[in-house]
Amino acid sequence: MPSFRLTLEYDGTRYRGWQEQRNTERTVVGVLRHAIEKAGVEIVALQGAGRTDAGVHALAQVAHLRASRFLDPDRLLNQVNAALPHDVNLLEVRRAAERFHARHDALARSYLYQVARRRTAFAKRFVWWVRDPLDVAAIATAARVLVGRHDFRWFCERPAEQDSTLVEVAAVQVAVIGDLLLVRVVASHFLWRMVRRIVGALVEVGAGRLSEGDLLRLLDPRRPPSPSQSPARFTAPPSGLFLERVLYPGERPLEDLRAATPIT
Repeated sequence: MPSFRLTLEYDGTRYRGWQEQRNTERTVVGVLRHAIEKAGVEIVALQGAGRTDAGVHALAQVAHLRASRFLDPDRLLNQVNAALPHDVNLLEVRRAAERFHARHDALARSYLYQVARRRTAFAKRFVWWVRDPLDVAAIATAARVLVGRHDFRWFCERPAEQDSTLVEVAAVQVAVIGDLLLVRVVASHFLWRMVRRIVGALVEVGAGRLSEGDLLRLLDPRRPPSPSQSPARFTAPPSGLFLERVLYPGERPLEDLRAATPIT
């Protein structure tokens, strides 16, 4: 059974996330499936490396496609792109090992969040504009406490539905480029809304409403946060979040942190 690795980018603004829904709402994998079938391909399996939520974007989402027959990768890419809507684009199609699994074979995922430090007319769909002056040094210092193996129960929506809320965070990077504050979070996997709540908590630190110690206490599953310090209260909007890369064995490491939609 031929297997293919698909890499795609998308603007998630119009979609209810990556994963197909039981109702008729538009999803990224739904329009991708439709475009592949329109190209005359019988799909045996189609799965992404991770689920992005409603309104979240991707710079390089990875999916595996198992088809009933051999396909020319370049021809498939062109035919599928011709059938995709303007805000979803296949970047690459290539043959993959028969058992390649986009999700299970991944070592880590990296997410990029863009916080705008000024109002913008052109990048509103891809940023979170924060009006408060932010102490970037305090944010960068506080971000270090998130690195390592921690229980992110209080950063997760519906933690009781998770098999485990323990996550190994490999890196949290903070940088200012132009008028954007960028936050990159790299981990083996992520919980529902975890990145958006991490970013929201870091913005609270930068605005002086949370301390580094407060952030550290939010990693203690035995101490429920007060309503005023609950990460759910300051969840960052989906507009600024991008699935940046999915990392597989033997592939190039992450590049230096850079904006997806620069604001200068």
